[in-house]
Amino acid sequence: MDKRKVIYYTDELNDEFSVTQITPKKIDSSYVYIHDSLFKKFTHFFWYRIVATPIAFFYVRITFHHKTVGRKAFKECRKQGYFMYGNHTHDIGDAFIPSMLNFPRNNYVVVHPNNVSMPYLGRVTPSLGALPIPDEREAFRNFNNAIDTHISRKHTVVVYPEAHIWPYYTKIRPFPDTSFTYPARLNAPVYCFTNTYHKQRFFKRPKMITYIDGPFYPDPNKPLKLRRKELRDKVYETMCRRAENSDHIQIQYIRKENDKEND
Repeated sequence: MDKRKVIYYTDELNDEFSVTQITPKKIDSSYVYIHDSLFKKFTHFFWYRIVATPIAFFYVRITFHHKTVGRKAFKECRKQGYFMYGNHTHDIGDAFIPSMLNFPRNNYVVVHPNNVSMPYLGRVTPSLGALPIPDEREAFRNFNNAIDTHISRKHTVVVYPEAHIWPYYTKIRPFPDTSFTYPARLNAPVYCFTNTYHKQRFFKRPKMITYIDGPFYPDPNKPLKLRRKELRDKVYETMCRRAENSDHIQIQYIRKENDKEND
């Protein structure tokens, strides 16, 4: 459990407060995102369904007494692939929660290269659905093809648009519309999920309630940049509204004035 009570920040877009420090490996054009061999399909099923899913269920239920509100919204898109966008407020929890929201769908999560660079576990996370963001322009072709493939196969692609982890943060940080290029380009539906935190009577760790909203659809009659901006705005406004349901502050975040601003 994160024991910090106060965190000082200067940049809502770029500050990172994860307690895990990992040296990421380089994700270049040689990185393989899609594995269609029988062996790789088996390892995905084994690690995702047999190992990770039960662990995720018990972790979020026991650790956070987790509750989901609005799961029925997924019924509208049950026969097609879609995107889910969520607030990034926990290192382990954010890896597990998506698979609990729309079970039994296959979820693939856009992640920082750190997630495939961990000793030992980094070899498993690709089988769990990790899609690391590339470091090179040439590698983005493979990355985008992987996203297109998963959507065409009726899977879910999960994105944390805030990009950086702020543990137990109860507001929604401003995020750019860049990551909404994927659904805007594919004309794919978008859901958002907002994790909120609530005081528990007999436990120090807060209860987590996740709200699901959507689907939101891009307007195919508008230019790509406008489509992705409209999607971003719908998701951001919805998440901000849902975040107001949090009634407990586990860690207080205080803005620290930048030294350059004081010069």
